[in-house]
Amino acid sequence: MAARGRDEAVLLSAADLGEGATLGERATLVQFSTAFCQPCRATRRVLSEVAGLVAGVAHVEIDAERNLELVRRLEIRRTPTVLVLDADGRVVRRAAGQPRRADVIAALGRAV
Repeated sequence: MAARGRDEAVLLSAADLGEGATLGERATLVQFSTAFCQPCRATRRVLSEVAGLVAGVAHVEIDAERNLELVRRLEIRRTPTVLVLDADGRVVRRAAGQPRRADVIAALGRAV
């Protein structure tokens, strides 16, 4: 998962992520998906698994088609796109495409 410098100043709150969303105590994995995206399903499994393994980490999935304002604001170009947020909601990592479990765990190291 590669860092992108322009995201460093981006802060997201639970309200930005949608109704019912909560930020993790230590980090949050934010996944942008679409209904017919096959890699999104596999990404959901990987991120949910990692969030279950690492204490204080939450996984939030956002429907890109229903949240176009946020998609445009964050310049999401494809799904799945995963953002790793630190405890304050700051974007510390960003990756497009289906991530590997080991890469997600490594990216969390920057957030926690």
